[in-house]
Amino acid sequence: PDLGIYGINDFFQMLEQNLYKIQYRVMLARYRGKTVCPACKGARLKPEAFYVKVGGRSIGDLVMLPVSELKTFFDELQLDETDAGIAKRLLIEIHNRLQFLLDVGLGYLTLNRLSNTLSGGESQRINLASSLGSSLVGSLYILDEPSIGLHSRDTHLLIKVLRDLQKLGNTVVVVEHDEDIIRAADYIIDIGPKAGRLGGEVLYQGEVAHLMTNTDSYTVKYLTGEERIEVPAVRRKWNNYIEVKGARQNNLKNINVKFPLNVMTVVTGVSGSGKSSLVNDVFYNGLLHHYQGSSLQQAEFNGLAGDLKLVKNVEYVDQNPIGKSSRSNPVTYLKVYDEIRKLYAAQPLAKQMGFKPAYFSFNVEGGRCEECKGEGTITVEMQFMADIKLVCESCHGKRFSPEVLEVEYQGLNIYDILEMTVDQAIEFFGAQKGATEKKIAKKMQPLQDVGLGYIKLGQSSSTLSGGENQRVKLAYYLGEEKADPTLFIFDEPTTGLHFHDIKTLLKAFNALIDRGHTVLIIEHNMEVIKTADYVIDIGPEGGKEGGYVVATGTPEEIAACEASYTGRFLKEKLAN
Repeated sequence: PDLGIYGINDFFQMLEQNLYKIQYRVMLARYRGKTVCPACKGARLKPEAFYVKVGGRSIGDLVMLPVSELKTFFDELQLDETDAGIAKRLLIEIHNRLQFLLDVGLGYLTLNRLSNTLSGGESQRINLASSLGSSLVGSLYILDEPSIGLHSRDTHLLIKVLRDLQKLGNTVVVVEHDEDIIRAADYIIDIGPKAGRLGGEVLYQGEVAHLMTNTDSYTVKYLTGEERIEVPAVRRKWNNYIEVKGARQNNLKNINVKFPLNVMTVVTGVSGSGKSSLVNDVFYNGLLHHYQGSSLQQAEFNGLAGDLKLVKNVEYVDQNPIGKSSRSNPVTYLKVYDEIRKLYAAQPLAKQMGFKPAYFSFNVEGGRCEECKGEGTITVEMQFMADIKLVCESCHGKRFSPEVLEVEYQGLNIYDILEMTVDQAIEFFGAQKGATEKKIAKKMQPLQDVGLGYIKLGQSSSTLSGGENQRVKLAYYLGEEKADPTLFIFDEPTTGLHFHDIKTLLKAFNALIDRGHTVLIIEHNMEVIKTADYVIDIGPEGGKEGGYVVATGTPEEIAACEASYTGRFLKEKLAN
C-alpha cells in the first residue's frame, strides 16, 4: 500500500501514468485491447445524423453495405419530384463512382472500411478509380504493378480499366510482371538481362506479337515458352497438421481449416475472399498467443487443435522495411558485418594502430567520419522546402576516417568491401584461404540463394523494394543455424518478382522445408500455386459472398473443382 494502489483499476491507472517506461507499455499492451464504442455502435456519428433517411435508409446503413449492394440500392432508388430535382447531379456522380469501384474489382469493400486496412493493391486500384472519375484527357499515367493482390479472375477487369483510360486519350505506362497484362499491352519494353550491375540494357522493344526465340531476355523466354517454372514431379505427403476451428473473423463463415506441417501450403482465393482474415487475424494471432503468450486481439474463432507441439515458433515474413534507419543494410541484418570487422581488426596495420572491430563500424564513434557521423551524407534542412542531402566533404561519402581507410585487406579497404555486390563479395572471400573469410562467404550465400546477388553490401535498407526486403528476411532465416521447427507465413511473396526470380524463390522455400520448417503462403500467382503441395481455396467470391472453403487438396484436385475460380486458371497452367 505504499504506492497507494488498492485493487486492479488503481494498478492500471498507475501504469498509464508511467508510460515512459517500456515495461509498463508492454504490460498494458498485453491486457488492453480495442472494443466497439457502446454509444454509436461503431458508426462514429451522433444519433441525430441517423434521423435523416433516403429511400428508408440512413447514412449509417449505407456505409455498411458492400459497394456492389450499394450500387443496386441507388439503381432502384425511387424519389419524388422535388427530391429527384435536388439529387439529379449528385446521383449521376454517385452512380459513376460506384461503377468505377466495381470496374477495378473492388465491389466487395464497404465504404466505411479504414484505408490502413486495405492491401497495397487495393489502395492503388482505388486511386485508379478516382483517376477514371476525373476523366482527364491527354495525361500520362504511370502505374507500378497494379496487379498486386489481384486474382487472375480480376486481371481482365483491370486491363479493361487501363484500356478505358487509354481510349479517353491518355497514355498509360505500366511497370508489371504479370503475364496477362504483358500480353495485353500494345508495346513492351524489356530491361535486363539480369539485375544490378548486370542489368540496365534494353533487350526488346516492340509488339508482343513479334517476339523472337533465342534472345538473352528472360521475359521473352518465358513468354515464348522456352523457359518455364516446372511443376514438381511429386507432391510432398503430410499427416501432421494444425487445425483452426470455427473461424468467424470478418466474413469467414465459421469454417474449420487444416494447415499441414512440413510442406508448402498456399492459401488462395479472389480478392476480399477472406484469406488474410483467416491466415493473419486468426491463424497467426492464435499461434502467437499459443507460443509467445501475446494477447488475442479480437480474433473470432473457437480455437486451435492438432499437432501444435511439433512447431516451436511462428514467423510472419512481410514486405515491411528491415530497418527504418539509413544505417541498416543487408550485411548488418544478416550479422555478416561483424565478421568482416573482425577480419579488418586482425590486419597488421590495425593491430599496430590499436583499432578494435568497433572502429570499422559506421554506427559508433571511433573509426567513422565524425563530420557526417558515418552517414556519408550531410542533411541540410531547408526551412520551407524538402531537405537536401549533400555528400560529406570531409570523407567524400566514404563514411570512415582516413586512418581507418588505410587498413587494407588484399588491397581493399573497408569502404571498397561495402561497395561490392553480394556476388562479387562471395567470389572474393570464397577464393581466400582463411577460416574467417570462408565463414563470411558462407554467411552471405543465402542472399545469393534468394536471388539478391546484385545488391551492394553497404546499400541502405531504406532503398530496397518491398520484395527485396522480404527476400533479405528469407535469407536471414535460411542462414540461421538453429533447427527449431518454425512455421513461416509469407503474404504475397511474389510481389515485384519476375518469372525468373519466382523460380529462385521457390528453391529457397524448398530449402526451408528440407530443414524441417513449414511454409504457408497467401498468393494469387498461378506459378506458385501450381508448385504447392497443398492448396486451400477460400471464396467463392469477395466480401459477403466469400469466407467459405471452396476446395482443398493438391493443385490437381483444385483444378478438378468446378466451383473454384482458382481451379479454372490452374487447369491451363497444369495442362501446359
